[in-house]
Amino acid sequence: MKKALLVIDVQNGMFQQGNVVHNGSRLLQNISSLIDRARNTKTPVFYIQHNTPAGKPLEHGTTGWEIHPDVAPNNQDTIIQKKTPDSFLNTSLNELLKKQGIEHLVITGIQSEVCVDTTCRRAFSLGYKVTLSSDGHSTFDTKNITANQIINHHNGVLRWFAEVCPSKEIVFN
Repeated sequence: MKKALLVIDVQNGMFQQGNVVHNGSRLLQNISSLIDRARNTKTPVFYIQHNTPAGKPLEHGTTGWEIHPDVAPNNQDTIIQKKTPDSFLNTSLNELLKKQGIEHLVITGIQSEVCVDTTCRRAFSLGYKVTLSSDGHSTFDTKNITANQIINHHNGVLRWFAEVCPSKEIVFN
């Protein structure tokens, strides 16, 4: 079963001083390791890049919108632009995956409860086998619950839609 790695919204705006995504350094290390392993096995890597309206942290064309340099794409990778939490909605992602015969998606990125959650569920609904890197997604604290609680909750809930496991256990072939 042919795999692809999806790297969702790992953009500079998620690492702004004073508002860094939970465990940001560790997240970047885990995602970087997944990217390296995917590339070493010639597994396609797809970057999903969120676009927000003017004045927001992920405004198209700004420094905040750029993919974080620690996980930067190379010329073999595909970059998909999106404007909603669903990486498939109004994008070419599904078409490109089908064209390459990809049936299994390994998902990583930001934010656990928004774009990662929505994309996991949508991929499952579209018939993909899905693996979620349990330590390869993150979010921010809210006024009601911590980022760690959100991450743990989603690792539990998304088990209905994906195999959830630590990044070091994910194998590309």
